[in-house]
Amino acid sequence: HTIHFPSMFGTSLEEVMAMQRTRYPERRLPWIQTILSEEVLRLNGANTEGIFRVPGDLDAVNALKVRCDQWQFPSLEDAHLPASLLKFWYRELAEPLIPSAFYEQCIMNCDKVEPCIRLVHSLPEINRIVLTYLIHFLQIFAASENVVLTKMDVNNLSMVFAPNILRCDSEDAKVIFENARKEMLFIKILILNLDTNSIDGVI
Repeated sequence: HTIHFPSMFGTSLEEVMAMQRTRYPERRLPWIQTILSEEVLRLNGANTEGIFRVPGDLDAVNALKVRCDQWQFPSLEDAHLPASLLKFWYRELAEPLIPSAFYEQCIMNCDKVEPCIRLVHSLPEINRIVLTYLIHFLQIFAASENVVLTKMDVNNLSMVFAPNILRCDSEDAKVIFENARKEMLFIKILILNLDTNSIDGVI
C-alpha cells in the first residue's frame, strides 16, 4: 500500500501551507519554494550560464517533482533541474502569485516605483511573503558579478519570471502581447527597488 501524497503543484498557496502544517508547523514559507531555491544556489546556479532560461532535462525534472511531492529531496548536481521545477511551481499555482484582483494595478503602474512597491505591501500576507522571498532570490542573480557569468541580467530574469508570477486573463492576442512587456517591467521594478531585507532568515 503506497501512501498517497497530495501534490504541491497546481494548488493554492493556502493549500500548500496546510499540507506542510503537520511536518513544518513553524515555517512561514512553502517548503517547496525554499528547498528548490536553496538548491539552485547550493548548486552554484548564481554562476551558471542561462540559469532559468535553459530548461532542465524533462524526465529528471519530472522525477524531482515526484520526489518533492513525497517530501524527499534527492542529491542533485545540475542547477537547471531545481531552477526549472521552481519556475514550474510558481507557474502552476492555482491562483497566480500576484492574484488576478491586483493584475490591472500592476499593468497600470508597471513603470512607477512607488505604486509597485505599495501594491506588494497590499497583497494578502502569504502572497506578500512568498513574492518577497522570490524577489530577494532574484536580486541575488541580478547582482552584476553573477550576471557576468549567467548572462541573465535583470531584463532576462524579468522576462523569464513575469509569466510565472502574473497571469493575463485576456483572450486577445494583442492585449496579451502588449501586457507581456508591462508584466516584465513590473517585475523588473521589483527586482531593482523592492527592499527584501525583511525576508532574510525567514523560512
